[in-house]
Amino acid sequence: MRSKKNLQDLGELEIIKIIESIIFEKTGKKLIRDDCFWYNLKNHLNNKFGPLEIIIFNSDMLVSSTDVPTNMNFYQIGRKSILMNISDLIVKGIEPRGLIVSLGLPRSMKVREFRELMNGIVDYCLKWNLDYIGGDLNETNELIINPTVFGVQDNSHIIYRKGMKPGDLLISNGKFGLTGVGFDILINKLGTLDEYPKFKRSIKSVMEIEDLGKEGLILAENNLASASIDSSDGLFKSLGDLMLSNPHIGFEIDLNENIIDQEAISYSEEFNIPIEKLVFEGGEEFIHLFTINPQNLRLITSLLKEKEGKIFKMGRVISEKKVNIIKDGVKFELQGHGYEHFR
Repeated sequence: MRSKKNLQDLGELEIIKIIESIIFEKTGKKLIRDDCFWYNLKNHLNNKFGPLEIIIFNSDMLVSSTDVPTNMNFYQIGRKSILMNISDLIVKGIEPRGLIVSLGLPRSMKVREFRELMNGIVDYCLKWNLDYIGGDLNETNELIINPTVFGVQDNSHIIYRKGMKPGDLLISNGKFGLTGVGFDILINKLGTLDEYPKFKRSIKSVMEIEDLGKEGLILAENNLASASIDSSDGLFKSLGDLMLSNPHIGFEIDLNENIIDQEAISYSEEFNIPIEKLVFEGGEEFIHLFTINPQNLRLITSLLKEKEGKIFKMGRVISEKKVNIIKDGVKFELQGHGYEHFR
């Protein structure tokens, strides 16, 4: 029989013991109980921490009321909270090293749910060899997970947003549209997998985000990308963010099957929803976007294929501050927006 105990039946100290036990069982590491946390960079980098290396941080809060679809289980929630944080490091070419997690937990949360949550967090840390250093714990009205992740990289190998120029190619490491379909089914139609079995991959793309690729790390190591960003806020907003960092330039996108998942095309046709909406306003894909010198396309394609990476040619950088779409031989300017808090 499943335990019906809530966190309020345990108290803070017992909850901390659960965190410590899960981490120890999975990693063999004992967390340090102290007023702060420390991390020896030289030991973890095999004494290769040189004068050009800098420490890069990212913190991306997960709030259950805005970031967790109905029916997402607690393991998936924990996994997502780590994935969404390290995505921003990897797309910059930075291998994640360590993690501190602040947890806001409702007292009504079941103990078994909390264990599932922590297993999701720790398991995805293990996938990326991420050192769970410690964190904070507090009581909140809803579930809040606020990880802070960090990595180390030579400054000359970081792929910033700023750096692209007209004539560069825009590439990605995935196809778009699945999350647009998934969110439309789950949120707009309040549908389920049983009701929409043909679109299983789309629903799964929202509930259990596809693993991150290592393309950013490969491109950064070889200095082959001029700019990068992940598409977690939607493709259109991500392109807009790149444009903000690179004034007076924009993009021309070839909207075709090379960058659109077939399941999204089928859904668009069956339910008469514009494919542009599914592709550019979906969000939460965590697909990585890069701009590259076109002269390096063949080299990059070969390099990523050799290391089991993916590459999809999306379009090019143009010397106009707008996003043009070429669809069925017709060019038009795209209007819209991606996800934005407080709107």
